[in-house]
Amino acid sequence: MDDESKLNQTQEQSGWASLPDVCLRGIFWYLGDRDRSRAALVCREWNQAMYSADLWRHRTITFSGRRSRVRASEFESALWYVKKFGHYLEHLEIKFLNPYTAFLTKKFQVTMRGLLSCLGKSNKRLKYLSIHNLELDRLVWRNSIRNSFIKSLSFFLKKVGKHLDYLNLKGARMTVEQGCQVLSALSYLQNKSMISHLNIEDFFSHHLAVYSSPQFNRAMAVFCNLESLTLNYNCISEELLDNLCENNASTLWTINIKCHIHDPHGQFIWGMSWANLTKHATNLKVNFFFERVMKYESLARILLQEIPVRSISLRSCYFSDPDWSMRPTLKDLLPMFRHTLQKLTFEFNNNHESLDEELHLLILSCRKLFYFKIWAFLDVKFVERILKSQEEGQCALRTLKVRIYTNRYETNQEDRTLREIYRKYQRMIDSELNYFVIAYPIM
Repeated sequence: MDDESKLNQTQEQSGWASLPDVCLRGIFWYLGDRDRSRAALVCREWNQAMYSADLWRHRTITFSGRRSRVRASEFESALWYVKKFGHYLEHLEIKFLNPYTAFLTKKFQVTMRGLLSCLGKSNKRLKYLSIHNLELDRLVWRNSIRNSFIKSLSFFLKKVGKHLDYLNLKGARMTVEQGCQVLSALSYLQNKSMISHLNIEDFFSHHLAVYSSPQFNRAMAVFCNLESLTLNYNCISEELLDNLCENNASTLWTINIKCHIHDPHGQFIWGMSWANLTKHATNLKVNFFFERVMKYESLARILLQEIPVRSISLRSCYFSDPDWSMRPTLKDLLPMFRHTLQKLTFEFNNNHESLDEELHLLILSCRKLFYFKIWAFLDVKFVERILKSQEEGQCALRTLKVRIYTNRYETNQEDRTLREIYRKYQRMIDSELNYFVIAYPIM
């Protein structure tokens, strides 16, 4: 090798070696764990970059629910990461994708026991924890495995609960006793929890009347800093609303409520309980998500006029019931919230009735509405009516998403009409709207 080649190589090496720390960390950010470990062997500077806290604060650990040689090291690598870098963690998300054997749930439980134990000893920074969609009521979770996991999780939350700001246990599907055990762990030795964001949607198994449980209400009474609360309607009671009013009125901004057809939702809630909470939590907005709860009588018992409803989602999927009609809901119930409604999402099979006129009037009455999404049997001209109202300033939508159901396989005629409508209002659509409209055959 001649002198000139040696000089060029030296200059090239010195260029990499003299990279600023911020640039080096930026490069390491895009590398996987294995590549980071290899790069750390290059030199002392790169090894120091490998241990920069910025690289390890956020982590998503995904466990596959199916056995595979390629994924056999998932559990081992998760433990390796936590033991080596767990003390840097501030944001942790854990996913366990559709386990289908008791062997995998057992392996997950053992791994989580070691992972949570290690984190509990070394970590004092964790602010965000998400372990969602575990579905612990499935048969693949044997009683002993389920109880051991809940015990490990509760013990871990006792240790880190005072640091946590965000907790997502959506889809855990526990019994009332198990769920309250986990929630109570957050206030261990403090009698209060400072968590600001709590997601316990589908946290309890279906068919449970959680609202009648004194144990649940006691567990929820310890939260005194909630800004956002997500839960099922089968957890809502007057006692819970009173607790929120007493302990969280100054901080509470959002309540997200899911109401599923299989969840008990026949409890009676006085409007004055909602009115009292709204009076003290002046910034409160409530979002409702209904899954196959479509009958007017059920909706009217839940959607009380005292509630500051910001958004409503009504989904029946493809189920159709000729005994129910959406017309009373659209004409009489939802307009009660015209002063607060900002988002509307509909997905229903209304093949037995036309609702174009009622939907159009509802949009016009809700002056704050900026998001409208609907999947239903509609006339194609419905879209043109909405766009014309938008052009005339009668509504102020920013998002319009429409899927027009049709009973025919071919949608050429509808597609042609929709293209003509788009060309007619193209300038307004391109400048004002997040716009998506299609015709969709449903047989």
